[in-house]
Amino acid sequence: MTYKPELGVCYYPEHWPEETWSEDARRMVEMGLSWVRVGEFAWSQLEAEPGVLTFEWLDRAVHSLASAGLKIIMCTPTATPPRWMLDRHPDMLAWDEGGRPRGFGSRRHYDFAHQGYREESVRITRLMGERYGRHPSIMAWQTDNEYGCHDTTLSYSPVAKVAFQSWLESKYETIANLNKRWGTIFWSMEYNRFDQIELPNLTVTEPHPAHVMDFRRFASDQVVDFNQLQVDVLRELTDADLLHNYMGRITDFDHYDVGDSLDIATWDSYPLGFLEDRSDRDDAYRAAFAREGDSDFQCFHHDLYRSVGKGRWWVMEQQPGPVNWAPHNPAPKPGQVRQWTLDAFDHGAEVVSYFRWRQLPYGQEQMHAGLLRPDGALSEGGKEVAALAKELETYTRPELTQAKVAIVFDYASQWAWEVQPQDKNFDYFRLILDVYSGLRKQGHDVIDILSPTTKNFNEYKAIFIPGLFAWTDELRAAMAQFEGELIIGPRSGSRTEDFHIPDTLPPGLDGLKVTAIDTVRLESSLPLKGKGHVQIWRENIETNWSVISQTTDGKPARIKSKNMTYWAGWPDEEGLSDWVKPFAI
Repeated sequence: MTYKPELGVCYYPEHWPEETWSEDARRMVEMGLSWVRVGEFAWSQLEAEPGVLTFEWLDRAVHSLASAGLKIIMCTPTATPPRWMLDRHPDMLAWDEGGRPRGFGSRRHYDFAHQGYREESVRITRLMGERYGRHPSIMAWQTDNEYGCHDTTLSYSPVAKVAFQSWLESKYETIANLNKRWGTIFWSMEYNRFDQIELPNLTVTEPHPAHVMDFRRFASDQVVDFNQLQVDVLRELTDADLLHNYMGRITDFDHYDVGDSLDIATWDSYPLGFLEDRSDRDDAYRAAFAREGDSDFQCFHHDLYRSVGKGRWWVMEQQPGPVNWAPHNPAPKPGQVRQWTLDAFDHGAEVVSYFRWRQLPYGQEQMHAGLLRPDGALSEGGKEVAALAKELETYTRPELTQAKVAIVFDYASQWAWEVQPQDKNFDYFRLILDVYSGLRKQGHDVIDILSPTTKNFNEYKAIFIPGLFAWTDELRAAMAQFEGELIIGPRSGSRTEDFHIPDTLPPGLDGLKVTAIDTVRLESSLPLKGKGHVQIWRENIETNWSVISQTTDGKPARIKSKNMTYWAGWPDEEGLSDWVKPFAI
């Protein structure tokens, strides 16, 4: 089975004179683009005053694009509530951790927990769905835009506090149960009522870890619920695919949970911006790959969102030139936009869409390149995309072959180790990406990224489970049935769901106990007998498993029992390469 990959672009007709719309649409088709996304930031143009609806301009824009033969992705505009919305709901703003409201003047200025804004979002979604839900050229819908971007998942507002208290009462039912499960007897933190519980910010020293962990779960649930409200409306009004555009290294909410109700996962791919803004790579690497980006980072997200989308995924925003928001904003090297696009198709993308059609000469993103320059001429990236589109006319991508290895990725584990890192360099995402990079060096170009609720591993030869916060029943059952190789640790199973150290000690595997933790400075990493070092995290263990590698001080670093291998430390690049070599293709 093969599929024909397609190209698209993000377009903002409200930014340009109406007389240019038809010509823009004609040029998009001429360039070889098939899809166009519209509407995600247009609320103030659709409803300039409360209840004063002006959809006619969008009707004409849709007509211009559809008449040219383009397939349209219509977006709900809820990422940018208009200024009058704040007058109507003055308490709708999210608050930062310092207890300050985050004001109007950019975007994503709302609190997911605010009931009034949820109702407004449902209202505008319904109005748009009623008007465009059956339009034959609108073939997909995007909910909102980039949930979590700009640190907007966590809000410490009065609205969030009341919602959190209600969430806790629903979960625990009685305050006595909450006190017991959290362990609030420590430091005399016991509560008498749910309405006594504050948000876990502005405390004298660190707040209780179980308190923070539940707040992180609550915050993630608010995103899921907010998205679900829009999905429920759109399902009534359209048969088109529903999707959301996620981001790179945004881990504040559980993307698997959001994706459960959607048809397609998409993500916004900015390789150069992410290398500068979100990468753990050192300065030498960043300098060497400043115009290419980090291929492992990119491909990890391709594989992650293929999982979030249950096999269906797109790139909704592909960087076509310099961006405007990173510490440094170089241009891609010649041919790089083409390569990024082909990499996405190689990992199963159905569509790669570029941000944006024409560079805007005003506003916060005026230095962000598009396929066209502000004067309408093709940019360097635009020329590359036009050439690639012709190349793709004779290109078909075979269906992906089954990945041989998979990594379990758990958003809750990222939250847990942010709550209690123990060492400033311990970062769950970095650990996962290290393992992913190590496997790619052994020839695994496509690696499946699995949710901890995955019920069956039998398609794989090996499953890697590094750094997992707490075991789930589903994961335990899948492991018990799996006949391939299980590679677990470090730090996996080291807490219960209530953020307690297990009574039997971690990691909760027969014949193995982690008795103590030793964090290791990067400059003091521990040499292994053989190749590489253990860095950041080393566990002292008691075990009857077979020791297969040690640090030079004689302590076990890697042990094995039947089909299960446990890593009692975080290997550096050389050590990890040696440890995953048995799984090379």
